[in-house]
Amino acid sequence: MLDFIVPEDIPTDDMFMEQVTTFMEQHLKANLRNEEEKTLTKAMINNYTKNKLMPPPVKKRYSREHLIFLIYIYYMKNVMSISDIQKMMEPLMSEDMTDEKLYDIYKKTFEMEKAEYFNIEDSVIEASRITDRKLPKSEDERLNKMLYIFMLGYDVYSKKRLIEKLIDELD
Repeated sequence: MLDFIVPEDIPTDDMFMEQVTTFMEQHLKANLRNEEEKTLTKAMINNYTKNKLMPPPVKKRYSREHLIFLIYIYYMKNVMSISDIQKMMEPLMSEDMTDEKLYDIYKKTFEMEKAEYFNIEDSVIEASRITDRKLPKSEDERLNKMLYIFMLGYDVYSKKRLIEKLIDELD
């Protein structure tokens, strides 16, 4: 369903911006809706730094730490506001957060997401079955698809609201 970046695939060597955008594009291009869409642009990276979603580069070079921030932002930006992402990133940007600690957190996140992937797949399949029981495709394929999309959208909306409540509790 979605591409993701395995922790071991994140380079340990520092990179220039062009290398960062190429790396992200290569690893996440299957997630894009169409060929015009970009995984990450230079302007996006500059805005994320300006909005304090990640630390600034050191001498125009981006570390493994920066890549981890960009991966987190990539997945969160579609369901969370910039200010909510800032709140989420604060603990990761503290002075006592080392590159190794951040990498360990990313590995734990990846392990949890990898395990959750099959639950998501099962949930999507179950939503399709429920939709087919309520309105079979054979009766009206377009309306069936619309109900299926609504069901998936409501699931995303419910989880987004839960995320917002949890973020509000961080204050």
